[in-house]
Amino acid sequence: MLEAYFPVLVFILFAAGFGLIPILAGWILGPSKPDAEKLSPFECGFEPFEDARIKFDVRYYLLAILFILFDLEVAFLFPWATILREIAGTEAVRSFGFFEMLVFLGILLVGYIYVWKKGALDWE
Repeated sequence: MLEAYFPVLVFILFAAGFGLIPILAGWILGPSKPDAEKLSPFECGFEPFEDARIKFDVRYYLLAILFILFDLEVAFLFPWATILREIAGTEAVRSFGFFEMLVFLGILLVGYIYVWKKGALDWE
């Protein structure tokens, strides 16, 4: 029964070796010449002026989530646009697909207007 798990063990060892060997090779073979400038914290080319562990404003996360949401919904448009003519051979089904996407865009537009009116896109 245990011989059935042998390929899994070999796979785990191979994966661990595949990840650890380059790390160890870089640590052993790589040059190590630390100086004060290399060990200093780096932030956009100048000395940091605040602690890196400050709390971010909640609006930043809200804006990021809204960007992901609208970006993913727009990603649905590309496959639909490429196969619109191939959806069906009849004009009625093709028109249904077109108006269905118009409804989708309408819902997306209503959501965008709602977010805009709530002030989630304003940054003070």
